Amino acid sequence: MNQKDFHNDKKSFPSDFFWGSATASYQVEGGIENNDWAEAARANKVPVCGRSTDHYNRFESDFDIAQSLGHNAHRISIEWSRIEPEEGKFDEKEIEHYRTVLRALRSRDIKPFVTLWHFTLPLWFTQKGGFSNKKAPEIFARYCTYVIDNLGQEAEYWMTINEPLVWASGSFLMGNWPPFKKNPFLFLKMKHRLQAAHRLAYYEVKKNNSHIKLGVAKHNIYFWSDSKPWNSFRARFMNWFWNESFLNAISDQQDFIGLNYYFHKKFGNTPNLPKTDMGWDIFPEGLYYILLYLKKYNKPIIITESGLADSEDKQRESYIRGHISSVKRAIEEDVPVFGFLYWSLLDNYEWSYGFTKRFGLVEIDYESLERRVRPSAMAFKRIIETGIV
Repeated sequence: MNQKDFHNDKKSFPSDFFWGSATASYQVEGGIENNDWAEAARANKVPVCGRSTDHYNRFESDFDIAQSLGHNAHRISIEWSRIEPEEGKFDEKEIEHYRTVLRALRSRDIKPFVTLWHFTLPLWFTQKGGFSNKKAPEIFARYCTYVIDNLGQEAEYWMTINEPLVWASGSFLMGNWPPFKKNPFLFLKMKHRLQAAHRLAYYEVKKNNSHIKLGVAKHNIYFWSDSKPWNSFRARFMNWFWNESFLNAISDQQDFIGLNYYFHKKFGNTPNLPKTDMGWDIFPEGLYYILLYLKKYNKPIIITESGLADSEDKQRESYIRGHISSVKRAIEEDVPVFGFLYWSLLDNYEWSYGFTKRFGLVEIDYESLERRVRPSAMAFKRIIETGIV
């Protein structure tokens, strides 16, 4: 069945399917100054985040917007540097803040999905070498365990790490993210260190919190090729190296798979496709093929991120429809997908791009902090209500 067939398919999604969006602490909260990204901004290495969207203080009204858009799920992240501002010293007021945040979602019948680490690291941890430190897995597991011991009753689904290989490549392959060390050997070291950190955190967390579901948010790329043998080999290798090897290493320590999908990479002649404001190809079919590949893990799957930068909101509706059509296609082939979370609810700080790229269903005026729901958000709401794409 081709993509067009699914646009015309009237069959609804399961009634318990999760629909929603996602945010991440540093990108939206504002007022975070004691992590590595804030320090890099002070050194003029990355743009300043500052107050961002002030979501830390405005989460209630932002969740009202999400509720009004028909969302029944939302992904947030916990800011490690808020919870543990000094090594081994935990801030109970910040735990209480995030408890309030999670309860605000639940009171609106929005299911929380929570990430424990979304790229930013406390300064004290970076001063110890960050994940280069041999004790990093123990340090990370201690943090994860503390948070879930205190907040595990407020959310069922948790992720230890967001996009481990994206963080490692930004920091150690491209070298344009903190700690700005361009070294492929360090990249490989970080890959293995993060696997170890997740596995240990999983074991430690589960000792007292067997009721929760714990995984990672893994960014996968659809690698494909023309018929030339060398290109086919490269696609297969990259699929193993980028998509498969990390998940294989933690296969016994994940209760579900969080999938982030943005990219495809074809080896050989590249198709001419529409592009986002980031310059990324829009290729929704890639999500279908990635989901089909993940079926072998026999784990429930939720799309924890998929979205585009589109300041004029010209392509977002068709992007959402295309990607949800690919999800439906995968479900029709018995891939156990149980949710789709668009990135992002709000325009936000897009890392080294600062505030220049706009992914939000909700537009932010960064002068007044006024929120404005984009037309594409209403189109997404109609899909949620009808199940028809």
